[in-house]
Amino acid sequence: MPDSTQALSPDNMKEKTAAASDSVYLSANDSTAGNSLELVPSLNSKPDSNKVDSKMDSKPDSKPDSNIDEKAYPGRADDATADLERAREPDAEPAAPAPAALGDDDFPDGGAAAWLVVSGGWFALFCTFGLVNCVGVFEDYYVAGPLKEYSSSTVSWIVSVEIFIMVFSGTLFGRIYDSFGPRWMLWGGTVTYVFGLMMTSLSTKYYQFFLAQSIVSSLGSSAVFNCCLSAVVGWFSKRRGFAYGIMVSGSSVGGVVLPIMMTKLTESIGFPWMMRVVAFMFLGLLSFTCLTVKSRLPPRPRPFNFMEYVYVLKDKRMAITVTGHFFFMTGMFMPFNYILLQARAAGLSPSLVPYLLPILNAVSNMHIRSIFGRIIPGLVADKIGRYNVMIIITFTSALFCLAVWTPVNNTAGILVFAIIFGFSSGGFISLVPALISQIVDIHLIGTSVGTALAVQAFGALCGSPIGGAIVSAQNGSFLGLKLFCGFTMLAGSLIIAAARYTQVGWKLVKV
Repeated sequence: MPDSTQALSPDNMKEKTAAASDSVYLSANDSTAGNSLELVPSLNSKPDSNKVDSKMDSKPDSKPDSNIDEKAYPGRADDATADLERAREPDAEPAAPAPAALGDDDFPDGGAAAWLVVSGGWFALFCTFGLVNCVGVFEDYYVAGPLKEYSSSTVSWIVSVEIFIMVFSGTLFGRIYDSFGPRWMLWGGTVTYVFGLMMTSLSTKYYQFFLAQSIVSSLGSSAVFNCCLSAVVGWFSKRRGFAYGIMVSGSSVGGVVLPIMMTKLTESIGFPWMMRVVAFMFLGLLSFTCLTVKSRLPPRPRPFNFMEYVYVLKDKRMAITVTGHFFFMTGMFMPFNYILLQARAAGLSPSLVPYLLPILNAVSNMHIRSIFGRIIPGLVADKIGRYNVMIIITFTSALFCLAVWTPVNNTAGILVFAIIFGFSSGGFISLVPALISQIVDIHLIGTSVGTALAVQAFGALCGSPIGGAIVSAQNGSFLGLKLFCGFTMLAGSLIIAAARYTQVGWKLVKV
């Protein structure tokens, strides 16, 4: 069947119409406005060449040829309709190519800009997680002062929800980082964080402390530290663990300096003005963070899709890893929350109690002669494998809780445990984002790290209140709390070992 779109010259048309008995002519089907042309035998008639030419020039109509026999050629009409629809559609824009995987050589792994990001992140972690490491100071002050009518378990919800929101909000801020970069989130988080601390200084009731410290300040704090965790990934690969170790050591330095500073200021100028001094200091330090922390990889804006979080957890390695982090995080903050209360109950000198948290945080970061807890594990992890070092850290932390903390009830034992646990647990926070970045797409690092932090945030939320409830149920005894702490961390360590097994089995290789 000739096609109406085929070009026919006038000469060819004359030749075709010259023969009398052998010729055929092309007639347009009236019902379809010339969409199809059929061969009709004719002995006496001659075609109208002008009519044929006009039909040749006409554009095809949207309807398919009604002369197509559906019985003889099933589906032909539908095919014709589909072909015409596709012909009318504008050329579709080519799909954006998938981002190429980045190798180790694609990262600077150093340089002024990269180390400025680390330094800005160091100050951010000093101000954010450094204050979280002082939760024992808040717990001790609230129970003995403005919230003394509440139980320690009830008061612990203030700091537990603070840690939960600070960590869980990574699901939101990680996504914002991937889409828009860190700049405005850093400035907005800084202002919100400082405002929450100022409101805490004005609080006198339980709900006021809860709103100001647990909700407002933790949201601002989360925005700041999530930006820094995600930004470092784009600058380092081979030395990523070491860079994270340096940056996260800021939280331990804050845990050394801030408890002593806060205790002395509270004694001299009172809790409200102490909080205002801390807030103004954080404003200056975080301004430096806002000016130095930036992303090397360009942001990739995309519409919100909840299934991205589900997709991240579909990776078996990721799902098992974050489950292990959840269990370890459930027990990890109990020593920080309750070691001061246990020390007072054990008769530790009141002049020494404020220094327990600085001791705990000091050895998780550095010693007077050597750099320990959070820097050394990151450096070693780059050499022998991040999963390998994480398993060692989590297992020894659980072991020390069960073997050292559980049997002691005196001053010397508590001090020894504070030193050992601070050293063994120090690298956990610094290695969490390093582990996640090792198994996910680097272009989704904000979403992936945020999802992992959100899962383990539930552990931080429920751990301390459960521990407080155990203490209350045992009439002030800390034995049940210690066992619960140790076994939850041990479970976390074993699950992280299972995540390693899914990747390489039991082979002694770098993972």
